Amino acid sequence: MSELRLTHLTYAGSSRPVASVEFDAALTLIYGASDTGKSFIAESIEYMLGGRGNLELVPEADGYSQILLGLQLPDGSPLTLVRVPGKGTIHIHREDLRSLVTRPADADVTAAHTARSRNSLSLFLLTELGLEGLRLRKNDAGGTRELTLNDLVHLSVVPETRMVDPLSPVLHSSATSGKTVAASVMRLLLTGEGDPDVDTGPNAGQRRVNKGKINLLDQIIIDLQNKLTTNENVSELRARQVRLQTSIDEHSTTLRVITDRHLDAVTARMKAADELAGLEARLTEVGDLVTRFELLEAQYRSDLARLEMVTEAGTLLGYFQVGTCVFCGAEPEHQNPDHGEHETTQLHVAVQSETAKTSALLADLLPTIEDLRAQFGDLSARRASLLQEAARADQQITSTQELMAPMRERMDESLQARSAIERALELHQRIDELEERRSRLDGEGAVPSQRPAEYIPNRDLTAFEGVLRRTLETWKVPSVQFPEYDQYALDIRAGGRTRAGRGKGVRSVLHSAFTTALARFCFDNGRPHPGFVVLDSPVVTYRDPISDDPVGEDVDMTSNVVDHFYRNMLAFPGQAIIIENGDPPVDVISQALTYRFAGADSGRSGFFPEPAPRG
Repeated sequence: MSELRLTHLTYAGSSRPVASVEFDAALTLIYGASDTGKSFIAESIEYMLGGRGNLELVPEADGYSQILLGLQLPDGSPLTLVRVPGKGTIHIHREDLRSLVTRPADADVTAAHTARSRNSLSLFLLTELGLEGLRLRKNDAGGTRELTLNDLVHLSVVPETRMVDPLSPVLHSSATSGKTVAASVMRLLLTGEGDPDVDTGPNAGQRRVNKGKINLLDQIIIDLQNKLTTNENVSELRARQVRLQTSIDEHSTTLRVITDRHLDAVTARMKAADELAGLEARLTEVGDLVTRFELLEAQYRSDLARLEMVTEAGTLLGYFQVGTCVFCGAEPEHQNPDHGEHETTQLHVAVQSETAKTSALLADLLPTIEDLRAQFGDLSARRASLLQEAARADQQITSTQELMAPMRERMDESLQARSAIERALELHQRIDELEERRSRLDGEGAVPSQRPAEYIPNRDLTAFEGVLRRTLETWKVPSVQFPEYDQYALDIRAGGRTRAGRGKGVRSVLHSAFTTALARFCFDNGRPHPGFVVLDSPVVTYRDPISDDPVGEDVDMTSNVVDHFYRNMLAFPGQAIIIENGDPPVDVISQALTYRFAGADSGRSGFFPEPAPRG
């Protein structure tokens, strides 16, 4: 059978020295003074393997941001689990890491296992152990769930609180709901067989629940039937749906043609309106120019008429002749130098020059006016044409709208009818589904007579009890004759009394014997097991027994029992990690990997290094 090995437990932080212990492949002993972190090691191992609950950190762990648990897989390859305290994610590295990890993980998994989780530490390690797919019975009706890593870790890693707890070693809690699973786990470990996933039908409570479900389904079916607005069956509804869809397709084709015509008319109307808007502006501009240029033409012609009148008057009066001055009557020879011989002609020259200039301007203006008048005529003609096009487009728009209105109304009615048919078909489908579900609930009978196997066969149980008996005999534990595992009470009995009815010392040693004997039995018979045990305070020396021996008092856990316990653990076939306060025998210390936490004395003070003194 495949097995795991623990290689080290390490706490790392960026500002703290590494706190670490290595684990021997056979036996590791951690002992010494109280309050040095020994029990914290066992709790940390259980926490890193996905154990239930949170890890309560000790003050010395302040500043440490990562917990590293080193493993050796069944194929011999290393593995390091990295977890931030309080977080639910575990980072998997396929190498041996023993300091603060900053590199990306090879895989990230969840610490907790859920029924729908396919990415959990439990599934990952169970797959490595070849135990994936095994199932456990979880209730009296035979319902099953998957085996989880915690089912195995609970029976191999035993912190001090559970070591002395009166609760049975196989149970996680005193809740009745967990007893079926606990019994199934023990059956799996002692027989190697999981529970089949059998449909056993409902039990009495489930039948009561099913009856309530049937009543509820009946009421829902009635409510859905009341929502049906037609008496047509599914076939009739589908036939009408086909006919209606054919009509909708025909209407859609006709409506699409009319809609295209309407769209073309709207487009033409918009185009004509845009061109008309620009044309109107141009007509206004050209009309203004023609009016202004005609006024200028009239002004030019008026100026020429006045100049012609001036020329005629000057000629008649002699203003434009050289000789006797018409203004003063002086003869040329009597005219002074400032009088000028040609003074009388200057007015004539000025009139002629102005007449020539005005005539040239008028000659330039007349073609421009004619061109503008021609533009105005063309624009007016185009405007009339556009008005006709816009009128035709308006008429087309009006006619298509008149055609589309009734067709759209008919199309809306058809679509509403189709929606009603679809809702009716959905209601029929929903009713059929509910009636089928009701039929299944109604047809489920009582629990079948052939129930899944519940108990451990006598041959396997006797073999395990033999290993348990030999273990206690080897340890020389007094007053625990005829030890047995009571699979009905899910507890250990020895010396005619249950483990819960004994004192802390006997409870501890019986729990330790149960855990190691179960591991030995699994190793010897090829049964599922993680491959290691971690025992915190397995043998404790208490006071001598009181003479009247009331229930709950201890027997004397003498040094003889302690010595035989440790020497027997040297021959343990798997990996064992023992945590105790008392010193192991010297001969055992020399053969095992040991850590002695001395507290304030010399040597290693505890699991966590002492903080450096402040200078």
